Amino acid sequence: MAMLLAWALLALISVSEQGPHEKRLLNTLLNSYNTLERPVANETDPLEVKFGLTLQQIIDVEWNDYNLRWNDSDYGGVKDLRITPNKLWKPDVLMYNSADEGFDGTYQTNVVVRNNGSCLYVPPGIFKSTCKIDITWFPFDDQHCDMKFGSWTYDGNQLDLVLKDEAGGDLSDFITNGEWYLIGMPGKKNTITYACCPEPYVDVTFTIMIRRRTLYYFFNLIVPCVLISSMALLGFTLPPDSGEKLTLGVTILLSLTVFLNLVAETLPQVSDAIPLLGTYFNCIMFMVASSVVLTVVVLNYHHRTADIHEMPQWIKTVFLQWLPWILRMSRPGKKITRKTIMMTNRMRELELKERSSKSLLANVLDIDDDFRHVPPPPNNTASTGNLGPGCSIFRTDFRRSFVRPSTMEDVAGGLGGHQRELQLILRELQFITARMKKADEEAELISDWKFAAMVVDRFCLFVFTLFTIIATVAVLLSAPHIIVQ
Repeated sequence: MAMLLAWALLALISVSEQGPHEKRLLNTLLNSYNTLERPVANETDPLEVKFGLTLQQIIDVEWNDYNLRWNDSDYGGVKDLRITPNKLWKPDVLMYNSADEGFDGTYQTNVVVRNNGSCLYVPPGIFKSTCKIDITWFPFDDQHCDMKFGSWTYDGNQLDLVLKDEAGGDLSDFITNGEWYLIGMPGKKNTITYACCPEPYVDVTFTIMIRRRTLYYFFNLIVPCVLISSMALLGFTLPPDSGEKLTLGVTILLSLTVFLNLVAETLPQVSDAIPLLGTYFNCIMFMVASSVVLTVVVLNYHHRTADIHEMPQWIKTVFLQWLPWILRMSRPGKKITRKTIMMTNRMRELELKERSSKSLLANVLDIDDDFRHVPPPPNNTASTGNLGPGCSIFRTDFRRSFVRPSTMEDVAGGLGGHQRELQLILRELQFITARMKKADEEAELISDWKFAAMVVDRFCLFVFTLFTIIATVAVLLSAPHIIVQ
C-alpha cells in the first residue's frame, strides 16, 4: 500500500507544469533586479513602509517596490507572486531592544508581491525584549513593555515608517494568558536624531500594557498569611496554666517562616523596590515575633510569687486599675470603674497615714488606740475581769482595798504569773496574726500578678488584632486593583 501511494505522488509531480505566464513574469522582474537597490523611482524620495504588529508574534510589513510592477493583462492575469525574501529588497527593520540571542527572532517567509508593486512581508516570530519591570505593587502591578522597531541603516529621509493602524497592534488573534491580562497595545511613531548621525531616524514603538491576574496570589499567598496571623492572635486567649501558650506561638512563627521561604521564590528577586506583598509579609512576621516575646512576658507575670518579686506601684496603677478599666475587664468581687479607682487610691493614702499614727500593738491586732487611754474604774468592785492594758492600776486598787497585808506578796506573785502568761498568749496571737496576714498578702499579690498577666494578654489581643486588620486593609486599599480574574 505504501509503494502504491509513493507511485501516485510521483505521477502527480511529473504531470504538474508551471504556468507559462508566471514563469515569464518572474524572469522579466528578476532578470535585472538588484536586491541592494532601494526600490524608488527617485533616489531623493523616501520609501514608505507600513508597519504593524499582531500580538500573536507576527510582524506585518508592507512597502511598494517600484521595480516590481507589471500589467497583469500582459502576463495572463497574474496579479501576485510569492518570492523568497533573499531575492528581493526588504527593509532592515529590527527590534532595537531585542534580548534574543540572534537579535532577530523572525522566520523568513515569502514576500507577497502584487502587480502594483506593493510587497507584503509577514514573518512570524517570538520576540524577546528588554523591559524594566516595576514590582512596587506586586502582585497588584501593571507592566508597560516597549517594543521599538526601526531601520538599522536607513535614516528617515530614505525610509519612512508609518503605523499601519493608529490604534496600535492587532489584538483580534490574541490568546488570553492565565497570569497576565492584556489592557492594550498602543503604537507611536517617533523621529529621533542620535548623537552619531545628523540625519533623523524613524522608529515605531509598541507599548504592551499588561496587568497581573491577582486571583492566584490572593488565595494562595494573602489568605494563608492572614490565617496564620489569626492563629497567633488566638494564642493570647490560651490560659497560661495550660503549658502550651509559648509552644503555640513558636510553632506559628516556624510555620510562617517556612511559608515565607515558599513565598520568597515567587517574589521577583530585585532590589529596586520592595514589593507590596513583601512589605505585608514582613509586617505579619514582625507581629508574630512580637507576640512570642509578649507571651514570654505574660508567662513571667503569671508565675511570679511574693517571695521573689514585689509589684511596683506603677504596675498596680497601670495593669490593675486603668488598663482593665479601658479594656472593660473585671475581677470577681471587685468592680473596676473610674470611681472605684479614685476611691481606692484615696483609701490607700488614708490607710498609710492611719498606720503611721497607730502603735505597734494596734497595727498587729488591727484595733483602735483609744483603749490604752481608758481611765481606771471609779469604784474598786467594777470590771474585775478586765485584763486590758490598764490592769496594773486596777490590780493596785484591788490589793489596796480587799487584800490583807499578810497575803499581799502571794497575790502579787500570782498576778505576776498571769501577766507572763498573758504576754506569751499575746506573742502567739501576734505570730499567728502576722502569718495569716502575710499569707493573705502573698495570695493577694499572686492574684494581682496573674490578673496583670491576663490584662497584658487582653491588651495584646486587641492591639495585634487591630494591627493585623489595619495592615491587611492598608495593603488592599493601597493596591491599584485588588482582584483581576
